[in-house]
Amino acid sequence: MDSKEVALDLFPYLKVYKDGTLERVAGVEVVPPGLDPETDVLSKDIVIVPETGVSARIYRPNMATEGQKLPLVLYFHGGAFCVASPAFPNYHNCLNKLVAEANVVAVSVAYRLVPEHPLPSAYEDSWAALQWVASHKDKQGNQESWIKDYAEFENVFLAGDSAGANIAHHLALRIKESGLGHKLKILGIGMIHPYFWGSSPIGSELNDGMRKELVDKWWLYVCPSDKGCDDPLINPFVDGSPGLAGLACDGILVIVAEKDILKDRGVLYYDEVVKSGWKGKAEIMETEGEDHVFHIFNPDCDKAKSLIKRLASFLNQGKPPAE
Repeated sequence: MDSKEVALDLFPYLKVYKDGTLERVAGVEVVPPGLDPETDVLSKDIVIVPETGVSARIYRPNMATEGQKLPLVLYFHGGAFCVASPAFPNYHNCLNKLVAEANVVAVSVAYRLVPEHPLPSAYEDSWAALQWVASHKDKQGNQESWIKDYAEFENVFLAGDSAGANIAHHLALRIKESGLGHKLKILGIGMIHPYFWGSSPIGSELNDGMRKELVDKWWLYVCPSDKGCDDPLINPFVDGSPGLAGLACDGILVIVAEKDILKDRGVLYYDEVVKSGWKGKAEIMETEGEDHVFHIFNPDCDKAKSLIKRLASFLNQGKPPAE
């Protein structure tokens, strides 16, 4: 029987014990890559940053032919920056379904997790993954065949759920300040139930003190700083945050869920992007009656299928029309 004393219970993700040890209670299961018979999608794991050991799980339709250039999606999983991985069965299943529905190549990034690797490690790892993808355009760059042979570098998307959507936002801002935009054309960002927050409650947060306190606790654990829940990493609207007009993409799709405590932040993000002077097209979709990342845990329900279809449609906006 485990008699260790819990110092911090970060429900539903992990427990920290008084002896300093850590136990993740969510997102720990893994499944191997390979051919998924249900979707006919192939996947494999590859180390993309040998210096840090950062890896990715790459997906492509099994029926894709070399030279058939497909949209390329960099996907960042959720888990409050502290749990889960591309190999977590729910994420692996979700990526298989998305790749099959959208007919894309996807790179699901295994960024390093808090607390072993404090923030901003997750952002730096994800940026390194984007650089790794971009390097395939150089003759002396990386030569991963699934990227070289199947991906269209003028048709790239960033996508993620929860913490992963937060990462996608920050990468799109960073691209503008770098030379990466000359190698990759970022057509859009697909943000599912984005993890943004703030110290002052808005919307449903005003009447849900318990869940507000829970989300406060998550962020203060993964990013202990004097700025708290108004750190620009989690609150993109505070003074000192980069302007949203600097997002380096042509389109943004924000997907929110009616019962999600983070919903009002996602709606606010959409509203602020529209008002920011950003030149692209912003879209928003709300799923009624569902909570945070419901599609990951109940992927076969009709509403999850609708969510994946909507995201797939967004990822196909850059494709030429079928003849």
